[in-house]
Amino acid sequence: MDHSRAPVLEALGHYRRDGLLPFTPPGHKQARGADPEVREVLGDAVFASDVLAISGLDDRRASGGVLRDAEVLMADAVRAEHTFFSTCGSSLSVKAAMLAVAGPYEKLMMGRDAHKSVVSGLILSGLRPVWVEPCFDDERHLAHPPSPAAYERAFAEHPDARGALVTSPTPYGSCADLAALADICHRRGRPLLVDEAWGAHLPFSDRVPTWAMDAGADVCVTSIHKMGSGLEQGSVFHLQGDRIDPAVLRSRADLLGTTSPSVLIYAGLDGWRRQMALHGPRLLDRALDLAARVRARIEDIPGLHVDGRAEYTGTGRAAGLDPLPVVIDLAGLGLAGYAAADWLRRHHRLTTHLADHRRISTQLTHADDESTAGALLEALRDLAAHAAELPRPAPVAVPSAAELRLEQTCLPRDAYFGAVADVPLGEAAGRVAAEMLTPYPPGIPVALPGERLNGPVLKYLATGIRAGMYVPDAADPRLRTVRVLAGEGPAPVA
Repeated sequence: MDHSRAPVLEALGHYRRDGLLPFTPPGHKQARGADPEVREVLGDAVFASDVLAISGLDDRRASGGVLRDAEVLMADAVRAEHTFFSTCGSSLSVKAAMLAVAGPYEKLMMGRDAHKSVVSGLILSGLRPVWVEPCFDDERHLAHPPSPAAYERAFAEHPDARGALVTSPTPYGSCADLAALADICHRRGRPLLVDEAWGAHLPFSDRVPTWAMDAGADVCVTSIHKMGSGLEQGSVFHLQGDRIDPAVLRSRADLLGTTSPSVLIYAGLDGWRRQMALHGPRLLDRALDLAARVRARIEDIPGLHVDGRAEYTGTGRAAGLDPLPVVIDLAGLGLAGYAAADWLRRHHRLTTHLADHRRISTQLTHADDESTAGALLEALRDLAAHAAELPRPAPVAVPSAAELRLEQTCLPRDAYFGAVADVPLGEAAGRVAAEMLTPYPPGIPVALPGERLNGPVLKYLATGIRAGMYVPDAADPRLRTVRVLAGEGPAPVA
C-alpha cells in the first residue's frame, strides 16, 4: 500500500481547491458566518476544513470511499485486519468493543482498574462485570494491570464470561502480558479486548512493549490524540481474527457515535498514520532517547525520583513499562502531586499529565525535543529549590488493596438508574453507591454504581479532596454528600 497517501487530507484539499459552494451544514459556511473574534482566535483554516463528511468531503453516496481508504491504510500500517475511525474519542470506541462481545446481563471480564468510559459502557449496556483485581503495589499505592493468573482464576469461576478486557498501558505506563492474556481467552474461544488508549505509538517501535495486535488481541482501542499527533477526540479501534464480526463492531459504533463526524478529526487521524508509517521508527527512537536522558537528569535533582522498571515490573507487578510517561515521585520533597502540579503551572506555565498524592507524570512524545525537555528540567529544579516554601500537604489516607475492593451488590446500570438519595459523607459507609466517584485524571473510579461504600474509601476521597484531588463525576464534587441507592436496591449480582 502507498503510505505516502492521505485520502482524507487529499479529498479536503480537492474540496477547497474546487471552490464547492455548500448549501449544507455547518452553518458558518467556510467561516463566512463565524463571529469575527472567533475567527481571529481560531483562524479561518479551521472553518475552511470543517465540512460535512458526506455531501461535502465525499459525495452523497460516499462513492469516493475516502474514509474507507483511510481506514484500510491505517489497518495496514499497524498490522490489523480492520480499522474503524472514531471522532468521539476512545470513550466511544471501548463501549462499541464491549457491546460487540456481550449483550445485556451477559458477563464480561475486566480489570478493576478500568477507565470510567468502561464503567459508562456497563451502565448503558447492562452487562455484568466480572472484576479482575489489578496487581496492587501497597508500598507505592499504585495499581498495575491484572496478571494472567488472575484472569485464569476469573475464567475458572465464570466460564460463561463472553470475553475479557484489559487496560494496557495504564496512564502510568505499566503494561500487561497481552500475549498470555490472549492465549487464556483464545483457549476458551473468547476474544480479548485491549483498552490501549495510551499506546498509539506502540506499533511503530521495537523498543516499547508489544502492541496489542502483535500480541494476539482481537480488538484494540487507541487514542491517537494522547500519544500520537491526532486532534482531541481522535480515536481508532482495530480488529483481527474471526471471533468478532466486523459488521457487528461497526454497527455498535454507529449506534453510539455521532452522525456528524468531524472531518478535522478524520484528517488528523489520516495524517498521523502517514507520518508514522513513513517516519515512525525514527521519530520514536529520538523520543525514547530523549526520555532516557530526561529520566537520568531528573534523577540527579535532589528530592526527586523517576519511577522505572525496578519499581513497576517484576513479580506481583506489571509485565512491561512504556518509558515515555515520565512519572516523578515527590516523596523525597515531602510534596503531594496536586500541589506540585499547581505550582509548576503557576510559576512555569507548565502543565503535567496527572497528579496524585505523591507523584506527577510528565508525558513525553515524539513532539518533544531538547527545548521542551530543557524547560521541564528547569522547572523541576526550581520546584525542588522552593519545595520547603510550599505548604506541607494535607495527609491522604490511601487504603490498602483489600480496603479498596468494594462489594458489587447489583449491576452498575441498576444502581445508576435506581431511586437515589444524597446522604452526608459521614453517613455513606455501608450504603450502595449510585454514582461514579472518580479522581481525575487518570479517570479510574474508586467507587462504582452498585458498589457498597466503606469507611476507608470514603476517608481516602475526603482527605484527597482536602489535599487537591479532583472528583468531577460526583453530583457534589466536594463530596459533602454522596449519591446512594435510596432503598435496598435490586437483587445482588449472581
